[in-house]
Amino acid sequence: MSQYEVNSYEDIYTIYALTEQSTDSRILVCPERGGIVTSCTLHGQELFYLDKATFENRTANIRGGNPILFPICGQLENQRYEWNGATYPMANHGVARTAVWEVVDTKTEGEASITLRLASNEETLKSYPFAFELIFTYALKDGELHTRQQYVNKGADEAMPFYAGFHPYFAIDSDKRIAYDTDADRYLDYNDNQIKPFEGVFDLEGLVESVCLLGAEKRHIAFPVAGGTRVRMSYDDIFAFVMLWSVQDRPFICVEPWMGMTGELNRQENLIMLEPGKTLHASLTIAVER
Repeated sequence: MSQYEVNSYEDIYTIYALTEQSTDSRILVCPERGGIVTSCTLHGQELFYLDKATFENRTANIRGGNPILFPICGQLENQRYEWNGATYPMANHGVARTAVWEVVDTKTEGEASITLRLASNEETLKSYPFAFELIFTYALKDGELHTRQQYVNKGADEAMPFYAGFHPYFAIDSDKRIAYDTDADRYLDYNDNQIKPFEGVFDLEGLVESVCLLGAEKRHIAFPVAGGTRVRMSYDDIFAFVMLWSVQDRPFICVEPWMGMTGELNRQENLIMLEPGKTLHASLTIAVER
């Protein structure tokens, strides 16, 4: 019998469970709520926070798990942007996190994995006038969660602008003054829009807006979470920024790898421009340090 399993069950939505018996690890995925991973248990330790009320409410933005951000990360001024002379609305963090994703494959040989697909449609085109396809594979292997991403420009004649990212909510015990293992040397504080030196320890308690770590050359970050566990996230070079954010009196911190900074679709200075017919591959790995 394989140590890997992929099963599904009903809990308001259809939930897919990826399990690896040898490492006591389990990943829960909900395709119809933005393709989100709602639970990430590695080596017996649940890493994610989830506000189940927001998850169960189809009209609410989910507070918890690891929402997918595409085609933007963050917000736009007045939730609007202009492209080729036309103005389009765009909700915070884009269209992918509220869309229904399609399950295209599961696998239990050598890993437990599920592959999801989201294609542009009538609803996405109202906000984002580009033909796209996203193919994400969540793979559980050796007690690590790998998120393999494909961003595809399905258009025939125009480059596709975007900057994608992730918004993982990590459960913590209480103290939000946390030491981060990163070589970032400064940060942009969105609470006062000032760039400040970063010395490795940051306290999110009481802050309303996020902060953006700058200057990192190494594409990984590690930090403590609930239960005395340390998380390590590793990601490709294209994720050049990491956001830190929390909410007062909630037991979580968000440590978010982004391809671009908030508002970039308004500025249009450092957008990723994917040529017609091309695919951008990217990866994100969440692991625990043991």
